[in-house]
Amino acid sequence: MSAEPTIRLDGRVAIVTGAGGGLGRCHALALAARGAKVVVNDLGAARDGSVSGASPADDVVAEIIALGGQAMASRASVTDPQAVQAMVDEVVARWGRVDIVVNNAGFLRDKSFSKMLVDDIRQIIDVHLLAAFYTTKAVWDLMKAQNHGRIVFTTSSSGLFGNFGQANYAAAKMGLVGLMQTLALEGEKYNVRVNCLAPTAATRMTEGLMPPEVLALLTPEAVSPAVVFLCGDEAPNRAIVNAGAGTFAATHVAMTQGVHLGAGQDVADRLAQVWPQCADREGDLVPASGAAQTLNEVSKAQRGA
Repeated sequence: MSAEPTIRLDGRVAIVTGAGGGLGRCHALALAARGAKVVVNDLGAARDGSVSGASPADDVVAEIIALGGQAMASRASVTDPQAVQAMVDEVVARWGRVDIVVNNAGFLRDKSFSKMLVDDIRQIIDVHLLAAFYTTKAVWDLMKAQNHGRIVFTTSSSGLFGNFGQANYAAAKMGLVGLMQTLALEGEKYNVRVNCLAPTAATRMTEGLMPPEVLALLTPEAVSPAVVFLCGDEAPNRAIVNAGAGTFAATHVAMTQGVHLGAGQDVADRLAQVWPQCADREGDLVPASGAAQTLNEVSKAQRGA
């Protein structure tokens, strides 16, 4: 017999972008199962970003309602800030608040860097990074005013660690980490917690990239528990959660202890000599903010060490 869920989202209102299928659909269903009212946002875009005439958002809404939940569909393009604001206004008019935003929408334009065109990176940044900015911006002051908010940005191992043929996607996904780092600091005193999810799942975006036996392990349903966790009352703040095949981990942007070399014409040469020591990860730091790097450097300079 399974234990009674300790994370409940009753009375919370969630927006999940790109929720017509794959990870987004599973996130929407998981949040609804915990009691959240869910806005299923999906433009109906294909894997490469092209838009079809049908939107699967209505189908996901029907699934949620059939299971006893509450949901509404939205076809707002997350790359259009006016459309995003109109979506948020409609949600507030209907349900009075927005507590959760899961920025999940996206598509791929994979190419080696030599073959990549300007449009290949511009469109990826638009739908992954800028769209997440627009959606988060539209709810930010609402969340601050109600003293409650949970924002999840979908980053990727491609951004965190790199992946061949995905320079555009990796740049956008790492940009989301930077956005998360700062918004987590700005929202903390208002109980607005901001985190990143780095999922691994078999969806339309991974078709043909892995053998079937591996894809069978990487179900979207195995990722969504991390989203539920990041949307709960006891969610962390400023975390990067890796999730895939039922395994969960945390990634940290860390800084080594470093070596103080002072100033002088020979510093570059000395740095080359001591680089292994500079890069030694023993005792590495996870700075509380960007200013912590400066404080670390100044303190070492003042000590002359």
